[in-house]
Amino acid sequence: MLTQPECQRIFDIAWKAARSLGADDVELLFHSNEESLTRFANNAIHQNVSERGTGISVRPQAGLRTARAETNRLDAASIAAAVETAMAILRSRDEAPSLLPMAGPAPVPVIARFSQRTAAITPLQRAEAVRDVVAIARSAGQTAAGAFSVNQTADALINSRGVHCHHEQTLATFSVTMMEESSSGWAKGSAVDIGDLDPAALAADASRRAVLSRNPREIDPGRYTVILEPAAVLDLAGQMFPDFSGTAIEDQRSFLTDRMNQQVFGSNITITDDAGHPLQSGTPFDGEGVPRRTLQLVDSGVPREVGWSRSAAARHGLDPTGHGLPLPNDIGDAVMNVVIAGGSHTVDQMIRETKRGIWVTRFWYIREVDPYAKVMTGMTRDGTFLIEDGEVACGIRNFRFNQSLVEMLNNVEALGSPVRASGEEYMDMVVPAMKINGFNFTEVTRF
Repeated sequence: MLTQPECQRIFDIAWKAARSLGADDVELLFHSNEESLTRFANNAIHQNVSERGTGISVRPQAGLRTARAETNRLDAASIAAAVETAMAILRSRDEAPSLLPMAGPAPVPVIARFSQRTAAITPLQRAEAVRDVVAIARSAGQTAAGAFSVNQTADALINSRGVHCHHEQTLATFSVTMMEESSSGWAKGSAVDIGDLDPAALAADASRRAVLSRNPREIDPGRYTVILEPAAVLDLAGQMFPDFSGTAIEDQRSFLTDRMNQQVFGSNITITDDAGHPLQSGTPFDGEGVPRRTLQLVDSGVPREVGWSRSAAARHGLDPTGHGLPLPNDIGDAVMNVVIAGGSHTVDQMIRETKRGIWVTRFWYIREVDPYAKVMTGMTRDGTFLIEDGEVACGIRNFRFNQSLVEMLNNVEALGSPVRASGEEYMDMVVPAMKINGFNFTEVTRF
């Protein structure tokens, strides 16, 4: 893993080379990664791999021109060659009138997100966790498949204006699908500290859902009260957060265009972007080294703030929020640490209080239909259940849905406690389970 002194050594070489080629400034992004992965299927491990990589991304700037080049070779000659490549690209580019001088230094909070216990996990320990999961599957007459990964990263940004940011973190992720002849159940979790991740508990949940959904019934599509597990909330609601971007609003490609500071969602919806939240992960600085500020994205249903890069903020006379992406880019800015506030309901309580509805474990294959109404389509998967008279009556065949996220977040009846959730369609967020009225299922799938 790249240490701070090693990053500084590499930067000094790059800065010397950039100056000699006529650059006014230079910025280096560093990324070092060690990942180990154990995959299993048919109740047996079939892959165990480890990968280690380190690379740098060099961005010189001269006047109103900038460009970027990358290398994973860190000897002096290769670093200088990357600078030379970036400068050659820079000279071929048109001037960018909105390009600002590189950022200057600002205090960046140090957030402890490195767990030695996670980093020290061995292949044998991962295999033992899979063994326990397979034992749960076999005891229920099921077949288990999934993955157990452990990742440690070091990210840094240094520029010639005095910015020097460094962040290290670990992350363990476990996902499992339990399969039967006519049903399946799924669960996934992630944590900075492996002690907060329980593969056996996730497997037990997935196994129970596979049992509950045996021999699924087919019911008619239509509008139903739904109870969404946090993973389902994450993957569906997550589709709207690229729109919480100053550049997206400026370009009129955000559904928030002309809707800021208006009542867009229900009054029980409050959302922040908080890089320092204890259940979050990632760096506390953005792609230019600007500290990430906590944003009140939605306050009781009213959109209040969005993420701003330095250049977009300058065009509007605002301060940047620390949400800019590495330059050059076409997107501008993005929120990365979404936290949806919750309530006090448990999923079991939501089920007991539902006369007739549908309980959804997860969604998949989500795509956008209408960008401004934020209508999304997709399907349920791996555990969809009919609720009748406050009880889970049976598993049902999966549905396709067409649902406006704006409408959905106006129809939230109850919220669970926020948890760190992992899905397959969007990055990890901190979200609650939700009970939502009038969710629009359009057709039944054949599985």
